[in-house]
Amino acid sequence: MANAWAADIAKDGSKVEPETFKLRVERFATAPALVLACLSMEGMAKFSDRERQRCERDLALQSLAAAVQNLLLAAHSLGLGACWFGAPAFCKERTREVLEIPDEVEPEALIAIGYPAEEPSAPPKKQLGDYCFKDRWGGRLS
Repeated sequence: MANAWAADIAKDGSKVEPETFKLRVERFATAPALVLACLSMEGMAKFSDRERQRCERDLALQSLAAAVQNLLLAAHSLGLGACWFGAPAFCKERTREVLEIPDEVEPEALIAIGYPAEEPSAPPKKQLGDYCFKDRWGGRLS
């Protein structure tokens, strides 16, 4: 899969140094545990019109994201490090093929879990007013 990933990056015209790419691949290869989060529409409502069916898929995807967030919080509460990667969303067919996942199941995210080797500093926080608005889009909070 690493070769397919490298080819996909190259297709975009992105230039990733071989050493950087090797480190990215090693994150997955050396993680003590990997969890693949997949989307399934099984058990979800079926609608005859495309718009409502699209909305139902959006709801399923939101539920999957909430489940991944809960997994990250649970890992943290146990002293584990965890990192959410969206890579499977870019190579669904190859992921399905390698892991023998049925066509109706969509690989969406990969979560690497393990005991952290270091405690990185938190990134700078944005101000609430940078992404929350009052009354209308762009409306200042204060």
